[in-house]
Amino acid sequence: MSQIRLPAACYQQFDADYTRDVPGEGYAGWRRIEAELDLDRTAVVVMHTWDTGTREQYPGWYRAVEYIPRAQTIAETVFPPLLSAVRGRGVTLFHVVGGGDYYKDCPGYRRALSLAEPEPPLEQIAPDPTLESLRQFRARHVFVGRHNQADVDAGFRRLDFQPQARPVGDEGVAENASQIFALCKAAGVNHLIYAGFAINWCLLMSPGGMLDMSRRGVMCSAFRQAVTAVENKETARNEQHKEEALWRVSLAFGFVFDVDDFVGSINAS
Repeated sequence: MSQIRLPAACYQQFDADYTRDVPGEGYAGWRRIEAELDLDRTAVVVMHTWDTGTREQYPGWYRAVEYIPRAQTIAETVFPPLLSAVRGRGVTLFHVVGGGDYYKDCPGYRRALSLAEPEPPLEQIAPDPTLESLRQFRARHVFVGRHNQADVDAGFRRLDFQPQARPVGDEGVAENASQIFALCKAAGVNHLIYAGFAINWCLLMSPGGMLDMSRRGVMCSAFRQAVTAVENKETARNEQHKEEALWRVSLAFGFVFDVDDFVGSINAS
């Protein structure tokens, strides 16, 4: 079962055409190729799949984080067939967590703790009153807004896994880069395919995300249908930031896979 071939998307960022008004429009752009995966060296990663309650419970959270309903729909419709196939075919499955302590009783988290060296705390620059004032301004006027803060805080106090993404058995659960890297080494994994929220924020930048893992030599790819993105007023209608983030994944980290292609390929292997 180890080797499979399946379609993948990649972005060809060459050649700029200097006969054009905009040379970058000469790039070939998105291409669909056939990729080879070694399933013994590949793991699916489900990251920050949080149960964020309902809009009635936390209206302020939903006002500040408009992608929550999209994430819930993905968890309810995309994750069950994807994770069922992954588990059914014995593909390694990891979970990257954060934002609370909801995961600390998981057997897979205790396993990650036993494998990884503790990460030392990052030294922080000392703030002064001017810096604190700027941070307070951002909290009030950039994100999340003073009138929303209490609901966001309340939601994080009761944070949990989305039911469809809860770890099973001793599936590896990691809260930082050292832990997910230790799980990769123990399993012989060198390629991670990410699902979760949000593709242009947590999955790229949070502890255990693609930036951390690519620096450790791990290839990082993503499932198009199993992610959504932080969008703004100008991009939300067409989810343009999701498209930009998938381009970034292809250009900087790995490949973009369709869930149906992956599930069909591993089921046929």
